[in-house]
Amino acid sequence: MQIVQILRDGTLHKAADISAAVGVSLRTIYRDMETLAASGVPIEGERGIGYRVTAAITLPPLNLTMTEVEALHLGLSAVGQSDDAQLSTAARALLAKLDAVMPEDRSRAPTGYGFAIYPFADAARGFQHLPAMRQAIRARQKLSITIDDVMRTVRPLQLDYWGRLWTCIVWCEKTKDFSDLRVDQISELRILPSLFVDEHGKSLADFTAKRVIAGS
Repeated sequence: MQIVQILRDGTLHKAADISAAVGVSLRTIYRDMETLAASGVPIEGERGIGYRVTAAITLPPLNLTMTEVEALHLGLSAVGQSDDAQLSTAARALLAKLDAVMPEDRSRAPTGYGFAIYPFADAARGFQHLPAMRQAIRARQKLSITIDDVMRTVRPLQLDYWGRLWTCIVWCEKTKDFSDLRVDQISELRILPSLFVDEHGKSLADFTAKRVIAGS
């Protein structure tokens, strides 16, 4: 997650700079980059040059937005994990066909897009929360969420999709600060009746500005 936060600005980052920022060795960064890429995070780059997260995925002859890819992943992953063996097999076969036409490093074997590997193996747990979170963002309603047995009230601002991993930018009323939460780590979620409006220091624009300042 620390690496994703660094790369999410879309610019090129050298592995040495990422290593210094998160406090691990270069070898660990290289290994983590391979894990992120294998887990579906759209990463471009290589050792000695740098890494960045790309904004779109192209499936010739279709150009898909990240929201469309998210919908595709959500549906196929849900079917692929069903108890219906025939449907599950069909979903995995379709995902394998998609792997064959998606941009990837051809020096590595396809890893099966849509079925996450460590550390995102439980990402599907977050699927159930996505509709409620989208509704709350559109209606500007506060959410009560529980992560690691800690309940907090948050203002949901934006959902982000990182290839099998969903995160949500929120303003947390408990910590009085922004958080970028992994949706799959939410054990309980409830939409609250209270609404919120943009306030100075608590809006998505404020989060973006704060991120830019931190990056510089």
